[in-house]
Amino acid sequence: MTHHEQSKTGTSNEYYNLVSIMYHALKGAQTYDTYVKDAEQNGDHDLAQFFREVQQEDQRRSMRAGQLLVQRAGQMSQSGGIR
Repeated sequence: MTHHEQSKTGTSNEYYNLVSIMYHALKGAQTYDTYVKDAEQNGDHDLAQFFREVQQEDQRRSMRAGQLLVQRAGQMSQSGGIR
């Protein structure tokens, strides 16, 4: 299936994939809060910092996926439909 074809959801694969990346990155970032708290409670500041860094990477990944979605949505509206 090319990026012009639609998945079984009725949404083009590129949109579905970007939304999926956003969801999983945000879900991971939320989960890492628990990991940070656990590490801090155990006094492991290095591990807590590592989890914060991973969380920030997922937050950046989600933001980038969102930017790409906005760009493509603009292209879609200019071309008159789903590519």
